Amino acid sequence: MRTKREYRNRGDVEVAVLDALVDRADDGMTVLELRAAVDADIDTLESALGELKEDSLITVDQTNERVLIMPADRVVPDADEAVEDDRSLLDAVRDRLGL
Repeated sequence: MRTKREYRNRGDVEVAVLDALVDRADDGMTVLELRAAVDADIDTLESALGELKEDSLITVDQTNERVLIMPADRVVPDADEAVEDDRSLLDAVRDRLGL
């Protein structure tokens, strides 16, 4: 699942973080899980998480000795709401080739 369109006008890493979190909206993700899901170094990921937290687009749950990062409810699309894929064919080819 993808983040709502109104939250996709951010940096690539921030959007990738939001998309990964929306995919696991009910469970949340640890920083290590996010690091594995998002193609960015830890410093870039930390910066993206800071920006998203500052804008209240993510929440942090520190229970059960685990720190889980969750998307804010307003970022997660409704089940009946279709989020269009605004990537072009060229973007898909670039991703596939690793460019």
